[in-house]
This record gives sequence, structure tokens and C-alpha cells, in this order.
Amino acid sequence: MRSIAFREALREAMNEEMRRDERVFLMGEEVAEYNGAYKVSQGMLAEFGSKRVIDTPIAELGFTAVAVGAAQSGLRPVVEFMTWNFAVLAMDQILNTASKMLAMSGGQIGCPIVFRGANGSAGQLGAQHSTAFDSYYANIPGIKVVAPSNGYDAKGLLKQAIRYEEDPVIFMESEVMYGDKSEVPEEEYYIPLGKADVKRAGRDVTIVSYNKMMKVALGAADELAKEGISAEVIDLRTIRPLDWMTILESVKKTNRLVQNSKRRIRLPRCTYTQNYQCRCPHALRTQFGSTRHSGCEPHG
Repeated sequence: MRSIAFREALREAMNEEMRRDERVFLMGEEVAEYNGAYKVSQGMLAEFGSKRVIDTPIAELGFTAVAVGAAQSGLRPVVEFMTWNFAVLAMDQILNTASKMLAMSGGQIGCPIVFRGANGSAGQLGAQHSTAFDSYYANIPGIKVVAPSNGYDAKGLLKQAIRYEEDPVIFMESEVMYGDKSEVPEEEYYIPLGKADVKRAGRDVTIVSYNKMMKVALGAADELAKEGISAEVIDLRTIRPLDWMTILESVKKTNRLVQNSKRRIRLPRCTYTQNYQCRCPHALRTQFGSTRHSGCEPHG
């Protein structure tokens, strides 16, 4: 099987969906003439033209509002943010319009839109370019949050988000991953959102991670194996919705859980680890002791 870079996998996903559906278009800062800040959209302007690959001003709130309006009118926009740090300026449209439109319209008006871009820290970046926004968006009802760790998953998840998802999708990448290579088949495929992947089977401890931190998780599993400890490594792929069943089945087997992420994920009313204990109160008892937590309520 061929091996391609993460950025190429993203590009293939967008190219394939834009060729299939004329309603799909890409917009963002430097996506057209400059081929994208990280060269994800390289060559797309030449193929699809300036009406479907659109360079925008440095005005995140403005062009996000245009894209949200387009989605509500029947198109399927893909919006690239140069970094999710800049998307803070567009939060009003993401939080107050895109995520709520389906509910506010009584199910009459959807917002099929994908917001994608680099998230978290990378090399030689200032503090204003280094925030990890996974937790922020995972706490907004009405949207889905995807954070792939390799090119294979990135392509399948992005195609799924563009073609089939009727809710807004937050697609979080990483600047340090764009050049990473992985095996990606040439034939078409899709990966459903909300389904985690067990990257490595084990029996002694469960390590849960996603996005660029999967390298650390798999590296830790290799080191543990040298000491005779068998670690099961789970790649969440999607952090909203979260695949609790895959995690719980693993923890029932190992009785130990390690969360490895760029920042601690907090879900509504419960912390990440508390959710495990709420849903499976006996599985982590040997690792954490008491399973009682103030205000911890299991929820779907």
C-alpha cells in the first residue's frame, strides 16, 4: 500500500468530495493562491477555480458567517482556519449560530459545515498560537469534534464529515503532523464519527489518547513492554461524540486507565476520568480507590 503525508490525505479527501458534489467548496486564508498555509490545498485552485477555492480576508468572524449562511442555504462548506487560535474570533458564529440552528429551527434548517485547521502547540510558536481547543469545543452541544492521529484516519473521517454529517464538525489537526506519512489506500473509504480504534491490544493498562499525542502513547506502550507490562492503546479519533463503550470494555479488562492528551478533557458536569468511574464503578477501583465523586452523574 502507498504511503502519503498527512496533508496529502486531507487534500485527497477534499478533492474527492468536491469532484463528487458541486455543493462542496473550500474557503479560508491563503487556501487558494498560496496553496494553503501548510500546503494542504495545493493544486486545488487550479482544478476547481476561484468560485470553489476561495481566499478570504483576515476576518475570521466575517468569512465564518458567510460559510454558515451558505450551509444553511444548502451548500456544504469546508472552512480552513490557519490555526484554531484565530477561530476564537469566529466563536460567535460557531457557538451561537452553527451549533444551534437545527434546534432553534425545530429541525428544519441544518448546518452541514466542516471547520478544520491546526490545533495546539507546535515548533517555535508563540503563546497566542499554541492553545489546544479540544476541550472548549467538546463542551458545545450541537457540534462534533474530530482529532485524527494519522493520514488513514484523517482521510476517512474528513470524507465522512463532508459527505454525510448534517451537524457542524470541528476537525482538529496539528502542525507537527502535516508531514507525517502513513499508509492510505487509493480506493474510496469512510470512517464513521464516534468510533474509537484500538491501535494496540494489551491486558495490564489502558492508555487513551488522540491526535499528535498518539505517538507518545504508542511510545510509552513500547517502553512498558520492555518491562513486561502489556498496554492497550486506544485512539479516540473523535472526542465528541466519545466512544465510551470501547474504552469501558478495555478498562474492564485492564482495571487501569491512563489518559494522555495535550490538555485535560472536561465533558459536561464530569471530568474525563470521573466519567469512566460513573459508567463503570468497579473497573477502576484498584487504581483510584473510592468511586464517589461530588456532582458526578453519568449521562449519554
